[in-house]
Amino acid sequence: MPLPRKIANKNSKFDKNINKRGNVPIGKAAERTEEYPVSKGLIAFVLILVVGSSLVQVFNLFGTASGP
Repeated sequence: MPLPRKIANKNSKFDKNINKRGNVPIGKAAERTEEYPVSKGLIAFVLILVVGSSLVQVFNLFGTASGP
């Protein structure tokens, strides 16, 4: 079992960290740029792929439909 002193030290470090959260200097926040994890080109490619495959499915559905 951990020593009570060790637990108290960890608790005090945690308590100090709580007060620092969300306090970002204005200069650091202004320097950040909002970048997406994937490029716009990749998003466009996936969108074209999904829309194109759905159109092919619709065309195949109407092309193979047999009338009574």
